[in-house]
Amino acid sequence: MSEAYFEEEEFTTQFNGKTVLRILKQALPHWKMLIGFVAAIAVTSVLDSYFTYLGKRMIDEGIAVGNRGALAGIAAAYVGLMLIQAVTVFFFIRNAGVLGERITYDLRKKMFDHLQALSFSYYSRTPIGWIMSRVTSDSERIAELVTWGLLDVVWATMNITTALVFMATINARLALVVFAMVPILVYVAVRFKTKIIVEYRNVRKVNSKITGAYNENITGVRVVKALCREERNLDEFGGLTGEMYRAAVRAAWLSALFLPTVQIISALVVGVIVWYGGLQVELGALTIGGIQAFVSYITFMMWPIQDLARVYAGMQNSIASAERVFSLIDAVPEVQDREGAVDPGTIAGDIVFDHVSFRYEDDKPVLQDFSLQVRRGETIALVGPTGGGKTTIVNLIGRFYEPKEGRILIDGRDYTELSLHAIQSRLGVVLQTPHLFSGSVRENIRYGRLEATDQEVEEAARIASAHEFIVHMPKGYDEEVGEGGNLLSVGQKQLISLARAVLAQPEILIMDEATSSVDTLTEALIQQGMERVMEGRTTFVIAHRLSTIKRADRIIVIENGGVTEMGTHAELLRAKGHYYRLYTRQFRAEREQGVNPFAEQETVEAPALVAEAVPADD
Repeated sequence: MSEAYFEEEEFTTQFNGKTVLRILKQALPHWKMLIGFVAAIAVTSVLDSYFTYLGKRMIDEGIAVGNRGALAGIAAAYVGLMLIQAVTVFFFIRNAGVLGERITYDLRKKMFDHLQALSFSYYSRTPIGWIMSRVTSDSERIAELVTWGLLDVVWATMNITTALVFMATINARLALVVFAMVPILVYVAVRFKTKIIVEYRNVRKVNSKITGAYNENITGVRVVKALCREERNLDEFGGLTGEMYRAAVRAAWLSALFLPTVQIISALVVGVIVWYGGLQVELGALTIGGIQAFVSYITFMMWPIQDLARVYAGMQNSIASAERVFSLIDAVPEVQDREGAVDPGTIAGDIVFDHVSFRYEDDKPVLQDFSLQVRRGETIALVGPTGGGKTTIVNLIGRFYEPKEGRILIDGRDYTELSLHAIQSRLGVVLQTPHLFSGSVRENIRYGRLEATDQEVEEAARIASAHEFIVHMPKGYDEEVGEGGNLLSVGQKQLISLARAVLAQPEILIMDEATSSVDTLTEALIQQGMERVMEGRTTFVIAHRLSTIKRADRIIVIENGGVTEMGTHAELLRAKGHYYRLYTRQFRAEREQGVNPFAEQETVEAPALVAEAVPADD
C-alpha cells in the first residue's frame, strides 16, 4: 500500500441547503408514492396527539364526574381511531421501504450510466475503492435520508405542531412556555451541527481510503505474499482504521451529547409546567385532566425532539455522502462528442497524426509534434522504451484521450467530427493483461457483439486459435471462467480475448503486448491467431518481444515522444540503429534459452541478418 492515497475534493463544512434540496429531489420521480407516504405520516401524527387529548376528556368528562356513558363513547372513539392509525402506519412503512429501494436504484443507475461516459483520465486518477464506496454505502445513506429520515422529520414535526395546537386550546399561557423551548433547541442544534458534519466527513473520507486499501490488498494478494508484506500492510491498514476510529468516536461523542442536552432542556420545561400548572388548577383556570394532558404532551414531545436531533445528526453523514455522490455524477468527461458529430457507418482505416502533442500533466509532455500516416490495412508495430509514448498513441487513436495540440484524421476527416461510438465501436483491442468477466467462455467471446450466433462465436474462436482448447474443457464453450478469468491460464485468457476482438469485427485493431506474458508455444498460437485477425485491417501492435513483429509493414521506434526510426524489420536491422541494438540483445537472450528468433524469417536475407545481428565474439 502506498501512502499517496487519493485525495478527495474538499467540501464546505457549512450546512448546504442546496445539497439537501438536491437529495430530496431524488424522490420527485416517485411523487405519487411520496405524497401518499407523507399524508399517511401526517394522519398518524395527528392521531397520536389526539389520543392524548382524548385522555384529558376521559378524566374531565368521565372519571372526574362519574359519567360512564362519556367513558364508553371516548373508549369507542379511541378504538376506532387506533384501527385507522394501524392502517396508516402499515401504509407509510411499506411505502418507505419501497421508495428507499427505488431511490437507491435510481442513484446507482445514474452513477453507473455516468461512469460509462467518463474518460480514461477519470479512472487513472480515481481509485476503484472511492467509486465503489459512492455506488454502494453512500447511495444507501441518501435513500435512507429521503425515506426513513423524511418519515421521522414529518412525523416529529407534525407531532410537535399538533401537540402545541392542542396545548394552546387547553391553556394558552402554558403553551407559550413550551413555545419558548423551541428557540433554545434551535440554538443547541446550530452549535452542534458544524462539528458533527466535519467529523462525519472525516469518517467518510477515511472509509474511502480503507475501501481502496482492501481492494489493493485483495487484488494484489500474490504480490503481498511473495514479498512478505503482510505485517507492513497490516500496520498501514491499522493506521487507517485507527484514524477512522478516532473520527467516528468524535462524531459519536458529539451526537451522543446532543440528545442528553435536548432531554435536560425538556425536563426543565416539564418542571415549570408542573409547578405553574398546579397554581392554575388551584385558581380554577386549569382542570386536572388539562395538567395531565400538558405533562403527557411534554413527555410525548420528547420523542419527536429526539428523533429530529437523531435525524439531524445523521443528516450530516448523508449530506457528506450526497456531496461525494453528486461530485461523481457531476464529473464532466474530458472527451465527449462535439456538436454535430456523426457516424459515417464504416471506417476504412486510413489514419493520420498531424503534428500531435499530448501530455497527461502540464509539465510532462509524452508526445511532441508527432506525425504519422497509416494506410488502410497496414500493420504498424510500435517499439521503444517504456514511457516513450507507444500506449498513448493507441489511446489517442481510440479517442480515449484527445491531442492537446495538432489533430488526428480518420479517412481524411478530423476524428472529432465523428462520434465516440463511431470510432470505438469499430475498434478491437487485445491487451497485455486480458480481462474476462464472470460467466462462460461463450458469454465472454460474445461480449462485444451480443447478437452474434453460437456459430459465429465458434468461428471467431477458430480464427483466434482458441477453439481447440475450448472444446477440450469439461463444458466446452459453457465452461465458467471465474472472476476476472482466474480459472484459466494467461494464454487461454489471451486467446479468448483475441476471439472476442474477432467477433466484434473491428476495422481498426490494437494489440498491446498481446504475447508478452505467455510461454513460447502459447505465443506461437496467439501469433497465428493474430495474423489471421490482422488480415485486411489497419493494425497497431505494441511489442517488446520483437520476434513477434518481423512481418509488420512498418516498425516505428518511439523515443521521447517522437519517431527515431521507421522501416521494415530487415531495413532497420541493416541501419544498425536503436532497433538493431534492441533486437540484438533479445537475440542473445533467446539464443541462450535455446530459442531461434529467426526460425520463421521468410526473407532470403535471414542468414546474413543473423550474422549481422550477433557480433563475432559471441
